[in-house]
Amino acid sequence: MVEKLNKDMIEAMKNKDKEKLAVIRAVKASMDKERIDKKREINDDLLLDVVNREVKMRKESIEEFKKGNREDLIKATEAELEILKGYLPEQLDMAEVEKIIDEIFAEVKPTGQKDMGLVMKEATAKLKGKTDMKEVSNIIRTKLSEL
Repeated sequence: MVEKLNKDMIEAMKNKDKEKLAVIRAVKASMDKERIDKKREINDDLLLDVVNREVKMRKESIEEFKKGNREDLIKATEAELEILKGYLPEQLDMAEVEKIIDEIFAEVKPTGQKDMGLVMKEATAKLKGKTDMKEVSNIIRTKLSEL
């Protein structure tokens, strides 16, 4: 994935694709910051963490732009979001996510809201990068409240 990011950056430079180049440079800058600050090796896991963080930031920005009725910024941010999604693994649909969460519940056997951390730990291990973890958290919270 890191090699793909570097190749895409070179390709964006050659094609003078300013939007894609800006997004890729932002990802690379975040990766370098993580490498320096937290002494992490640049690898696919780091790339996945950074891209997920960037996606989350873009989604939050879109929500704020909608509140401010800024269609121009919404479109630009959605375009950036699409570029970022190209570096994430294939996303699972909600039916698959719920099935995995049900399996986790069978393994962990939670008894109430106090077991949220245990369930989320397992869910994060199995689903990180494959779906929106905020949605996973909401599903787990709902299931725990039904116990």
